[in-house]
Amino acid sequence: MATIKDIAQKANVSPATVSRVLNYDSGLSVGPETKRKIFEAAEALNYTKYKNKQKKAEQSLRLVQWYNDEEELADLYYLAIRLGIERKAEELNIQLIKESLSELSEAKTDGIIALGKFDAKHIKMLKKMNQPLLFVDYDAMSAGFDSLVIDFHQAVDLVIDHFIKEGHEKIAILAGVEFTKDYHNEIIDPRLSLFTERLRQLKLLNSQYEITGDFTVEGGYHAMKAFLQSEKKRPSALFAASDAMAVGALKAIHEAGLKVPADISVIGFNDVSVAKYVTPALSTIQVPTEWMGELAVETILQIEKDDAPVPRKITIGTKLILRESTLLTE
Repeated sequence: MATIKDIAQKANVSPATVSRVLNYDSGLSVGPETKRKIFEAAEALNYTKYKNKQKKAEQSLRLVQWYNDEEELADLYYLAIRLGIERKAEELNIQLIKESLSELSEAKTDGIIALGKFDAKHIKMLKKMNQPLLFVDYDAMSAGFDSLVIDFHQAVDLVIDHFIKEGHEKIAILAGVEFTKDYHNEIIDPRLSLFTERLRQLKLLNSQYEITGDFTVEGGYHAMKAFLQSEKKRPSALFAASDAMAVGALKAIHEAGLKVPADISVIGFNDVSVAKYVTPALSTIQVPTEWMGELAVETILQIEKDDAPVPRKITIGTKLILRESTLLTE
């Protein structure tokens, strides 16, 4: 694992600044560009792959992102996927045109990677561009488009199985709430429905332990703080739908005078770089985000070559990474 000093050298800032940024210190006043340098340096140094491949003839791809720069810094999941896309495009000598939904150009490309959550109107807008199209982290197969998605079912099972192995029966979820851009349609967190269904089967479901908040550190903090203040019977285990939310929850738990994992065992989701540096280090579901970005580039190039008769959906598996925020029973 890269050290704080390694990240500081790459980002050209002090180790103290790196530590406070990675721990989402609200009292630190640094600009978004400095934060971006630190987060990207952390992701880069924790990214272990590099193979030299023969460069192909230059092509161009369009990357359409639903997150803006500020939102990307608040939840590093999409930043990590974007970096994987950028690295693979650079490796293959492909020009990458990055655009937002509100600023789509008429440039002709060899394919479009749509990264994020989209509603029917956005899909229709992208379809009109009449270029090979791949949705990443959004299942658009029912609309007739190729998709690259995470296996949430497997991920939720990994979390619950581990908590049960630890002896937990009072298991809570901190699920994310988010909306599509422009049209503000609510996006249902699939982790919540899968979590509740599995606990219902196990006869462990307690609806009071279903907590929701924004997919940010602040969202996780405020949701968990309100829950701990209102709910007298606290859970012994918590699954957070993102590492950012989990970091916020850790802060709220600490402020409530409770200890992790002695009082509440916590597992996050994504395994972004900061998960290793918070205190306690965060157990989490590891999503291979950089590789997912690489696979997106390889897949859109394959789509561009092939005239497939039906849309495809590629589902990415996950791994449970155990650190200090859970009891290490494995």
